[in-house]
Amino acid sequence: MSEYLYHRLADEFAGLIAERVLQPGDRLPSVRRLATQKRLSVSTVLQALRQLEDRGLVEARPQAGFYVRRRGRLPAEPVAARKLSRPTFVGVNQLLMQVLHANEQPGVLPLGAAYPAPGLLPSLRMQRMFAKVARGRDDLLAVGSCVRGNDERLVRQIVRRSFDCGASLSPDEIVVTNSCTEALNLCLRAVAKPGDTIALESPTYFVLLQIIESLGLKALEIPTDPRTGISVEALELATRNGAVTACLLIPNANNPLGCIMPEENKRRVAQLLAERNVPLIEDDIYGDLHFEGARPWPIKAYDTAGNVMLCSSFSKTVSPALRVGYVAAGRYHAEVNLLKTLASGVTGAMPQAALAQFIEGGGFDRQVRHARRAFAAQVTRMADAVAEYFPAECLLSRPQGGFVLWVEMPRAVDALELHRAAVAEGIAFTPGQLFSASGRYRNCLRLNCGNPWDERFDAAVRRLGELVRVRIG
Repeated sequence: MSEYLYHRLADEFAGLIAERVLQPGDRLPSVRRLATQKRLSVSTVLQALRQLEDRGLVEARPQAGFYVRRRGRLPAEPVAARKLSRPTFVGVNQLLMQVLHANEQPGVLPLGAAYPAPGLLPSLRMQRMFAKVARGRDDLLAVGSCVRGNDERLVRQIVRRSFDCGASLSPDEIVVTNSCTEALNLCLRAVAKPGDTIALESPTYFVLLQIIESLGLKALEIPTDPRTGISVEALELATRNGAVTACLLIPNANNPLGCIMPEENKRRVAQLLAERNVPLIEDDIYGDLHFEGARPWPIKAYDTAGNVMLCSSFSKTVSPALRVGYVAAGRYHAEVNLLKTLASGVTGAMPQAALAQFIEGGGFDRQVRHARRAFAAQVTRMADAVAEYFPAECLLSRPQGGFVLWVEMPRAVDALELHRAAVAEGIAFTPGQLFSASGRYRNCLRLNCGNPWDERFDAAVRRLGELVRVRIG
């Protein structure tokens, strides 16, 4: 009888997977929950799940449960560039704004901008936090300061959380900002002047290029591996002669590749740049959104000289509308703090207080755990869809965190021309040219995986694959 029961349960799940009710990356209910729902013993449920494993339909993940396996093998990964480029002034702003406006037209499916779906964010809980703070802190809307912009409770929570990732930040080095973008902007202004050269990953997040362009700086693109991040050897070569003024990196869940730099490489980069007196501006906005294992340490954790400025925000985990970020500026704190005061004054007291309350109550930790599971599943689904619908010649990144996917298409495909055709059919993405100062990656694109998967996204990726096939003949 027991044998019959576990076979029947295994067949039931196999049918749901075959009909795509359960899709790659979906998490199955826990063993105990299944046992309760189906009125079976735990051992019978485990036998059924092991049979599904033997059939290649599900996989067990340590301390996470059972997940539906992908349908087939993924394409190969893109290959990192091998040569350093020359420092170049950046010119992406005009083209980028055209793409962003096109991506946000009504009715266009949001595979372009890297935002989480609203339903994955704790908006209702944050509304309650705002209401609670407003009722209990009437001073927040009546008191102002030109120099005291940090909410002490929020800073305390940022410092407390830094211990979990080895950084051990000091309250005295933190400046709360209006988003991570402002933090990065302030850091660059603190250490560089027009005409200076900034070393950064290639490809890199287009907003970093926008900031560099707006400040009249030059970008030096350093070869970056889709699995291990920036080449430490190439960075060592680039910084030998003093031509690089500062370095700007996203070592944890790089945007757009999703890679996480190995810890030993982070240690080497911190030591190398400190020895050569090259400030490092570190964007750690995706650090909490790693998919497996312990939270990866930022390079800041290996900094003993105050040379690393760690920037982050809560826009990818709590709300992009909050506009609350921060920088732990190390020995550049005074310069960054002055520039912050002159540029935008203090960051809003109400959002800071509401966020501090949310973190203190444990809401942030729960939200991060939920977001990590959701994004890992959504990236898996997007990768499987690209593998199924795109031409076999396409290459695909293997993100270790975050929620974007990088696709390298055959050289015959111009991503900008493809983008125009896709937007005309209501499908957005971000062309690869925008992730380079020198116009590289014209045959690449980035897909946002921040939305729960449904038939609309499946159909959009299928159509996008068809548009690629037409262009390669």
